[in-house]
Amino acid sequence: MDMLAPMRLYTLSKRHFVLVFVVFLICFGLTVFIGIAGPKILQDTKQSGDELLGENRFIKTGPFVLQSPPLSTYNQQLWLTCMLQVEHSNLVDFKQHFEINVELKGVMQDASVMHVSNNVHQKSRLLHCGIKCDELIVVHLGYLNYTKYQITVTFKGLENITNEVKVNFMWKMYNPSFSQVEIWFRFIFVVLTFMVTCMFAHSLRKFSMKDWGIEQKWMSILLPLLLLYNDPFFPLSFLVNSWFPGTLDAFFQALFLCSLLLFWLCVYHGIRVQGERKCLTFYLPKLVIVGLLWLSAVTLGIWQTVNELQDPTYQYKVDIVNFQGMKIFFLVVVTLYVLYLIFLIVRACSELKNMPYTDLRLKFLTALTFVVLTISMVILYLRFGAKALQDNFVSELSTHYQNYILSSDLPGFLFYSESCDIPAEFLSFYGLLNFYLYTLAFVYSPSKNALYDSQLKDNPAFSMLNDSDDEVIYGDYEDMPLQNGRAIKATAKYQGESDSD
Repeated sequence: MDMLAPMRLYTLSKRHFVLVFVVFLICFGLTVFIGIAGPKILQDTKQSGDELLGENRFIKTGPFVLQSPPLSTYNQQLWLTCMLQVEHSNLVDFKQHFEINVELKGVMQDASVMHVSNNVHQKSRLLHCGIKCDELIVVHLGYLNYTKYQITVTFKGLENITNEVKVNFMWKMYNPSFSQVEIWFRFIFVVLTFMVTCMFAHSLRKFSMKDWGIEQKWMSILLPLLLLYNDPFFPLSFLVNSWFPGTLDAFFQALFLCSLLLFWLCVYHGIRVQGERKCLTFYLPKLVIVGLLWLSAVTLGIWQTVNELQDPTYQYKVDIVNFQGMKIFFLVVVTLYVLYLIFLIVRACSELKNMPYTDLRLKFLTALTFVVLTISMVILYLRFGAKALQDNFVSELSTHYQNYILSSDLPGFLFYSESCDIPAEFLSFYGLLNFYLYTLAFVYSPSKNALYDSQLKDNPAFSMLNDSDDEVIYGDYEDMPLQNGRAIKATAKYQGESDSD
């Protein structure tokens, strides 16, 4: 067995374990309460199509000339959505293909108007009406270059509908008050993560890296990535009118989340595989599975950003012909990951259930991870109910919570809904991941006497002991069975020699 640096995990009693979980849940609950008491995520302004019509304009075709409310960098992004309502329709469900022509202009501070793009953008869209018609995203701007925007919208194809049609538009942007809460919230977690990272590294400074356990090695990777996940560069979004800060944030979050998925696979496999872990047989299959998830997220995010810069009306969920194929591919890889992880957990539990210290590592990680995943599933269910498993894939697979409009940011976790426009969802999931890593860092860090305890294995006084390697390296000698009284006497003798030296 490897000579590993001791973990605080082995010195904790059952009462301490309960206390660890209680503190974790209290910290998580605090973020939920802050989110509930916080400001709304979005602010919106509604404009009726009837009020926008002038002479020689028709409600089914337009053109509609809209001007956005005054904007600042704290509004972060801007959406223009369209809600069509078919009056007195006897049809329970119908679909109608039509075209949207959009011309976008920016209004400067001196009231001068400039074209955001040179051409009028024409897109084919599908109107789907059941009890009510689906809301359509007309324009999405990932960052704001102007204090106001002027958008002219024209429909073609709705004149074929014989029933009366009503058109309403909605401007949606971030609430500046929420943006300020977000800045402070991120800043606090950046500071906390930096402190936890430094303390964890300091606790391992006296041990050679080759003596670190697999959990300790992974925590030394995940904590810096958590610092990037919290994004210390986030304030640049309010100082620079550019797409780059938002894209960088999305990249950091995708990197951390996929690293966390890889961590679970490696730990559950590595706990029962001692000695050298070969790259080809141990790491490569896991890197392939998680790498495909990361690649799909980053590819779609970059694809959306690049196309939106040229065409603000672009949506890859609608405009990419093979999007359904990409969706199926993503779900297949997710299913493969889940099955592989379950296989590793079941096999580790069956093989290590009689090994006291290794079994403790396995039980703690499984219990805490199960709590985190359960809370995540509860957040998902409260937001969508049974519909969460239907067609709520992603229209923004950038793993960034900010694209809440009619979309999901993280597959299976973060979704936006009109009935739940409070920051509790963002803060709860954000805090959940941070406190999860902080808890793991605490239990995996060596205790205060770890270096002394680890040196006992080299003391000649212990050469005749019959204890296993696990007991010598990790054992809590105060709790060691009295039948091995030699261990306690040798410990006291070694302590006396160390003090005299």
